[in-house]
Amino acid sequence: MRQNGPVTSATRQSETPASTLPPRLIATDLDGTLLRDDKSVSERTVAALAAAEAAGIEVFFVTGRPARWMDVVSDHVHGHGLAICGNGAAVVDLHGGPGAHRFVKVRELARENALDAVRLLRDAAPGTVYAVEQTYGFYQEPSYPKLHMEIPDLLAPAEELLAPDAPGAREPVLKILAYHPHLDPDAFLTLARLAVGGRATITRSSPSALLEISGPGVSKASTLALCCAERGISHEEVVAFGDMPNDVEMLTWAGQSYAMGNAHPDVVAAASGRTVANNDDGVAVVIERILAERS
Repeated sequence: MRQNGPVTSATRQSETPASTLPPRLIATDLDGTLLRDDKSVSERTVAALAAAEAAGIEVFFVTGRPARWMDVVSDHVHGHGLAICGNGAAVVDLHGGPGAHRFVKVRELARENALDAVRLLRDAAPGTVYAVEQTYGFYQEPSYPKLHMEIPDLLAPAEELLAPDAPGAREPVLKILAYHPHLDPDAFLTLARLAVGGRATITRSSPSALLEISGPGVSKASTLALCCAERGISHEEVVAFGDMPNDVEMLTWAGQSYAMGNAHPDVVAAASGRTVANNDDGVAVVIERILAERS
């Protein structure tokens, strides 16, 4: 998305003061943020991530992607090897490489909550179609479009996919995906949040009307906070980067946060600073400045 014009430097917005504590952890989204539009990680960004780790600053990838899509950055997880996937629904150890990852923490969406969300959203927005993302499986309705470049494990109505006796019923549900072919993406998000209420957390990261529905209280921010607490890291010691509505809570929580030059307006409003666009290595620009200030 390119609603906002590019900026030329990683400057902070004056209305939100910067944290005075030196950063101990960098939390970055992937698509539209760390990754360029061709889904590559630039040499400059790879070098910046390695320099941050060498300086003792942990780097966490915090993404809406499922674990099986993390091969693009699995070579850059450095010491701890962990990534937060599925908008906070899972913490994954990527050290095993593509297809050999290990789930360290799972914050599942209860099937009864998922079924309630499906029913309520169908009533509020007729024409909505669904897919179900589980720890290792991906299932979808027959009319769900081919958005994810992968073959689903099963085609069936969402109610059957989420039934207690469904294939994969013993496997946790990480999130459900809800797609509408005609609604405006932001309007669809607002409508869904009103319809579903506290039964689930709803956000979006796609430029299309595709919503991501997780368990109540599950978000990038809440899972990142858990990981930081385990390390004795406060929110003031975190620098976060993002570009889409699913990053808003994380950017609000972190002591320093940066909206990319290509960010959604809600992200710009939530972040305490801005950097250049993902295609211009906006994350690396800020990391380089942080390291220069430390030295």
